[in-house]
Amino acid sequence: MKTDDNNIIRPTLPEPTLRRLPWYLAYVTRLKHDNVEFVSSTQIAKEISVDASQIAKDLSFLSIKGKTRIGYEVAQLEQELTDFLGFKQGHNAFMIGVGSLGGALIQDSGLIQYGLNIVAGFDINPKLVGKSINGVPIFDIAQLAEQQRIYQASIAILAVPVESAQNVTNQIVDAGLKAIWNFTPSRIRTDNRIVVQNTSIYAHLALMYNRMSVNGEK
Repeated sequence: MKTDDNNIIRPTLPEPTLRRLPWYLAYVTRLKHDNVEFVSSTQIAKEISVDASQIAKDLSFLSIKGKTRIGYEVAQLEQELTDFLGFKQGHNAFMIGVGSLGGALIQDSGLIQYGLNIVAGFDINPKLVGKSINGVPIFDIAQLAEQQRIYQASIAILAVPVESAQNVTNQIVDAGLKAIWNFTPSRIRTDNRIVVQNTSIYAHLALMYNRMSVNGEK
């Protein structure tokens, strides 16, 4: 069990379960929009191709149980998943590296719907520093610690060139941020206090290309 910033005790879930929960939420949100009142684990299983028993096990980690012959109440299930995943709790974030990917993420209005509020960007490109993207100001990376004292961001989104990744990571840690969403192909090193989530676009591309090759695609 862990306690979050609002002193809510949350169970520590296996990573595969955590990865599946947003899929469940997306589906039940659609059902709620369509005024569906109840859904079974079998129905969810058919929709997202996960075994029904696995769905029941995943939801049991959150103490969510369906009713016999009825299933789960859609509105309640959506609320429970939303509360647990923290998508309604806002998190201020810094975009570190405002190139094509970083700029696109700043402009992605969907992120704020999931609680991620990018409040400032940082770069070394003089053509970007001092400007703003979608109303988000862009600062020189040398101002990271200074701006952190103002914005009190908790998350850094890292999208810098691979050769700069570790050095910038050190700056992020020194500035006092709590988590790094790493979009670089570099496996950055931090101490155990920092939460790191690696999202490698290149790794996913390699996996997709490999599977296409196995399937006979050239």
